Amino acid sequence: MKKHDQDFMKRQNRLTVFEIIKNQHPISRASIAKQTGMSPTTVSRIVGELTEQGYLLNSDQVSAGLGRKSTLLGMVNASVLSVGVDLDRSLMSIGIVDLQGKLVCGSKYPRIPDESPETTLIRISEAIEQLMQQQEIDRTRIVGIGVGLPGIVNNEEGIVVFSVQLGWKNVKLAERLKELNGFDIAVDNELKVRALAEHLKGAAFGSRRTALLGFGHGVGSAIILEGEIYRGVMNSAGEIGHTTVDPSGMMCDCGKAGCLQTYINISSLLSEANRIRPIGTIEELFEAKRAGEHWAIHLIDRALMYMAITINNVVCMYNPDSVILSGELVDKFPDIHDEVEKIYLSRFLWEPLRDSFTFHRSMLNERGVMIGSGLLSQNRFFALE
Repeated sequence: MKKHDQDFMKRQNRLTVFEIIKNQHPISRASIAKQTGMSPTTVSRIVGELTEQGYLLNSDQVSAGLGRKSTLLGMVNASVLSVGVDLDRSLMSIGIVDLQGKLVCGSKYPRIPDESPETTLIRISEAIEQLMQQQEIDRTRIVGIGVGLPGIVNNEEGIVVFSVQLGWKNVKLAERLKELNGFDIAVDNELKVRALAEHLKGAAFGSRRTALLGFGHGVGSAIILEGEIYRGVMNSAGEIGHTTVDPSGMMCDCGKAGCLQTYINISSLLSEANRIRPIGTIEELFEAKRAGEHWAIHLIDRALMYMAITINNVVCMYNPDSVILSGELVDKFPDIHDEVEKIYLSRFLWEPLRDSFTFHRSMLNERGVMIGSGLLSQNRFFALE
């Protein structure tokens, strides 16, 4: 047990040093030691390992006041790449991410909603190989693949426990995808990796307690506490879309009546709209609202009201310093952010918490899950190495 704890601490120290250099380079060893409380010897050992493996470089020496000169450390951004996959009901987005969380390249692929897990994973594997060939990416620089998808995921074993949107249950995604392409695979819930990306590279950079809410084909949230994803026992923390708001309400895809997401998500909005007249896409519904059709105005205004109620509930539960609005509805219709903030939050936000957080829209938008999945894969690689 003692050796296990020591190995864990070594991995955590390595990851901590690496993250500091990633976010603050150029930086000296002395500054890292001061920030972390590690001994100069420990920092030098970790830096030596990372430099020898080609991840870091020493820049020119600079004067540190009247004392001795310090060698500043920098990153070799292209030394490590990872693949980020955003897997959704009708679309797969695949990108290659560098050490700074920059999307080097990416592509989108349509997906049939009832496509089998095996077919989807084969297509993902083939698309990754094709992307690497097209962009002339050295395969040896890829340290792993991260996959973000809707639903409950056993992130430690890479198993999709249950996904309503994909129609998957107990799918051993990591095991099968590794068999297909040989890379190490990290799998997680899409909102958790999106929140990680916004925390490290987006709207919540510098936040200590971030709540990200996603509104699209589903409704959910993710919490980042002191830089770590809050997971719960089953990695299902944040599944607020399946909280019950009306036991006599509409049936949800999950088989339960009155779930919160039935008042907000895209499929429910389209289903109700089609009771009035044929509406094929969410864009058509918003066009009907802009044309002044009262039924469309009612449906969308009700959805925005429930968004505000969701924000209030999450703020009351977790007391975050940053709240981020994200998801397909917000990406496609950016005005939603302002309407929720200026009209609905004033009605539904608990008064004592009104000024306790900053309210953002997603900075990374549709790239967020790809970037977050890629960064998750990199974090696992550096922690386990």
